[in-house]
Amino acid sequence: MKADRITRVNELIRRELGVQLYRVVNRPDFDAAAVTFTHALTSVDLRSCRVLVSIRGEPAEQERMLAILKRHRVEFQEAIHKNVVLRYTPQLHFVLDHSVEQGDHVLEILNRMETAGEIAPDAAEDPPDAGDGAPDDEDAADTDVPPA
Repeated sequence: MKADRITRVNELIRRELGVQLYRVVNRPDFDAAAVTFTHALTSVDLRSCRVLVSIRGEPAEQERMLAILKRHRVEFQEAIHKNVVLRYTPQLHFVLDHSVEQGDHVLEILNRMETAGEIAPDAAEDPPDAGDGAPDDEDAADTDVPPA
């Protein structure tokens, strides 16, 4: 039950950060549209929360924008305190999330392999039914022949 609560708290914090992003970081040098809060990982005691942030752009730009988010950490915490009912407001720690970039890299490799003919173009799709002629449980139930 406690894990379910932490999961709900994580989702509430992640959503609230997304809602507050444009209000808290209102600067001309910050592209809020390039920022996505992908995960919030709150400690069991609700005192600390690691926020994974995906930022589109070059690594130098990602670091610059992450530094801006870190400078506005207290304002984000105040917004969470005001809008999310929790006994304790967790201290936020913003960390770059590289999972989107890693996923893009895997897709790029698969596309290159497909282009080179190393894998079939439809290999990523769900395989069709076996169609081996052997009756499934559903097929056996549909026949009029009684079981032997």
